[in-house]
Parts: sequence; C-alpha cells; structure tokens
Amino acid sequence: KLERPLPGFLGKREVERLLDAPDDSTPLGARDLTILEVLYSCGVRLAELQGLDLENVDLRRRELLVRGKGSKERLVIFGQPAHAALAHYLHEVRPLLTTGTGTALFLNRYGQRLSRRGIEKLVRRYAAQAGTRDGVHPHTLRHTFATHMLEGGADLRVIQELLGHSSPTTTQVYTHVTNQ
Repeated sequence: KLERPLPGFLGKREVERLLDAPDDSTPLGARDLTILEVLYSCGVRLAELQGLDLENVDLRRRELLVRGKGSKERLVIFGQPAHAALAHYLHEVRPLLTTGTGTALFLNRYGQRLSRRGIEKLVRRYAAQAGTRDGVHPHTLRHTFATHMLEGGADLRVIQELLGHSSPTTTQVYTHVTNQ
C-alpha cells in the first residue's frame, strides 16, 4: 500500500504574514481578508466557503452553517478575528459589492457569487505576496487550522467534528504532522 503524503501546512508566522497581506482599506481587500480569516479560523473546504449564503452566518453566536461533502450540514465556530472581519464585511463592504440580488456571502467585483477559481487565485496571490512557501491553496489553510488546533491541545475528536470528517482515521493524519 502506498503511503499518503502528509498534508502541507503553514507556520504561525506565515499565517500572520498571509493575514496581513490584503489591503483591508479597499472593499476587495477587506473581502479577501475575511475569506482568509474564515478559511484559516474555521477549517472549511473551498466548496463550503464558496457555497456560503448570508443566512448561513450567525454573528451573534459566532457560527457558520456549512454544507460539506455529501450535502452534510455542520456548524463551525469562529473566533474574534474572524468575527471582526465578517462583521466589517457584512455591514460595510458587501453592500458596496452587491447588485441587490442574490444571497451569496462572498461576492466578486461584479456583485456575483465569487467562484472557486477566484478564491483559489486570491489565496495563491496573497501567499506569494506574504512570502510563504510555494503551493499554498485554500486546502492548505484547512490543514493549517487542524494542525494548529492539535498543537494547541485540542482533542482529536473535536477537530474531527469541526472538519466534518466522518471517520477519526481521516483526522489522525494530523497527529503525524504535529509529531514531526
């Protein structure tokens, strides 16, 4: 049986540089910072992030309702930095981008739902701008979320729930990453 390669992840300093890369004084920069914050602090998949609608965000409870693989729904929680970014985006930035129709959370410059490819491009662009290693993509931030949670002492079962893994063996790969 071939061994699966260990997932790549960013160090804490690399994440800080990545989150500092967008110019959040512009509408698109603030949107991009919010996307990076949600990817990193929630560990959501690219498709889950791209499919988020306004009704899936509960700022008061700091929860997102995401639809994962197999149309399974789960609640993911987020901390203060993601809360601040989401609140700013929802109240001040998104109204500047919207054309008034549609319920998509993240919008492109034309007021339409931001595509998966658009999200991939912005993650790669900011990773390059921040000077992180090559090959950073949205799933790298998911791996980074799980690895940092485990390094911070979170229980493997909790991480499994937050990532939406149906099997604990899928989540166990992160124990090998942190051991190394």
